[in-house]
Amino acid sequence: MNIEIVNTGSELMLGRVLNTHQQFLCRRLADLGHVVTRQVAIADTGGEIQNAVREALGRADLVITTGGLGPTSDDITRELIAELLGKKLVKNLAVLAHIENFFAQRGRPRPPKTDVETFVPEGAEVFLNATGTAPGLAMRVNEAGSLRLKDGYKQRPPSSIINSLSSRWLIMLPGPPRELRPMFDQQVVPLIQREFAEEIFICRTLRTTGIGESRVQEYVAADLQPLVAHGLEIGYCARPGAVDVRLTAGGATAEKLVADGTAVVQRILGANIFGFDDDEIEAVVVGLLRLQKKTLALAESCTGGALADKVTNVPGASEIFLGGVVSYANAAKEKLLGVRAETLAAHGAVSEPVSAEMAVGAREKFGSDFAIAVTGIAGPAGGTPEKPVGTVFIALASAAGVEVKKFLNVWDRVTFKQVTATQALEWLRTALRT
Repeated sequence: MNIEIVNTGSELMLGRVLNTHQQFLCRRLADLGHVVTRQVAIADTGGEIQNAVREALGRADLVITTGGLGPTSDDITRELIAELLGKKLVKNLAVLAHIENFFAQRGRPRPPKTDVETFVPEGAEVFLNATGTAPGLAMRVNEAGSLRLKDGYKQRPPSSIINSLSSRWLIMLPGPPRELRPMFDQQVVPLIQREFAEEIFICRTLRTTGIGESRVQEYVAADLQPLVAHGLEIGYCARPGAVDVRLTAGGATAEKLVADGTAVVQRILGANIFGFDDDEIEAVVVGLLRLQKKTLALAESCTGGALADKVTNVPGASEIFLGGVVSYANAAKEKLLGVRAETLAAHGAVSEPVSAEMAVGAREKFGSDFAIAVTGIAGPAGGTPEKPVGTVFIALASAAGVEVKKFLNVWDRVTFKQVTATQALEWLRTALRT
């Protein structure tokens, strides 16, 4: 099955909006056994939209467009595709009733501009929008009019051409993620399951930390090669402080190939694997703390709250996270965490002794089982020959005492914080597993 996605929106081309549709749709389709073969992002202009859809229909069994279905002047996808396919736009009373009810429930008058959303290409299957007003649309591409512009036929194209496209579908989805995602899950997925044969596709991601991307490949590639020869595909994806190893395969032997590949990677990288698929390091750590009924406190300087943000993004974190201190200034380290002025004067804020006192102070202040402290130089300025930009000290305090590790994370400030937070959480994960 050949699937293409056409993301419309000038805001995407200007870099003003992050395109999350491609990740969401590709993941959902892969879970159904269908891998996207091509995707493009284009501006909200007539020529661009029609050309992109025309080209996609020339290759794909399923084409999905996103955006351009709303009521404003730049929402032109519906009209342009109807023109491309030779379809009339007709008023849909079910959509009209849905939109009127949408505004009535909110005690607001229906804007006249929403009238345009009630017109849909003749014969289209309509997906009512549970969280908005613009409906989604689906059309089977199997009529003569659908080929006029695509292949340059001025008259009806040959029946052989029409028949060859009888199983092709075009689906149009609204742009806002809060509208697109439930619509896809609740209405598009059943259509795909109804119209397209299920395919076997298995994907497993092993999430590692503590090893660089090139070294990960160096460790596992040779041992995976026999499985690659039988159809296993390997991918590597570097993230701040982590590397994903992705194993995929299709067909009757897919499950065994991926299982065997997973066993190989686990054997080689076992201690560095913190999770699988969608697992995040912070969720793994929170889960271990909850299981062991242990608590955590944080003392952050250079990460500016990034650690606390990660931990509190995990549902259930309130059971284990007691609190944290962002002690950016030296005075805050002294006043809030009990770091001694003599220690700061003798060693500087970015040092092993200061990080140790920060961790001990946080543990005592909050009465936690564990406390993590981080202090470092995020840059781009502030480094010295002895302590260059990127220097980080991470301390872990527990009933057993306090330990400190030194890292050199030479990145931009945002990546620096993310990498440092991951390193700190990975250290705690390792401690909880021993």
